[in-house]
Amino acid sequence: MRVKCVMCDTIEELVDDTLEAKRLRNRPIHTHMCNNCYQRIEQRTKERLATGKFHFYRSSRKIEEDF
Repeated sequence: MRVKCVMCDTIEELVDDTLEAKRLRNRPIHTHMCNNCYQRIEQRTKERLATGKFHFYRSSRKIEEDF
């Protein structure tokens, strides 16, 4: 399956049997991001978190840990 990165428009080849390929086929709202773009965003997010001025809101719901 050929996919295009939403950030840098590079075209990559995915194996048809992978979970990511299935998600992209069945749910058009899912998008693909190449590993280079994903790592770049991850690194910059960690840098912003380290400054202390950036608040990362993970979820608005509280998850109960006592199941």
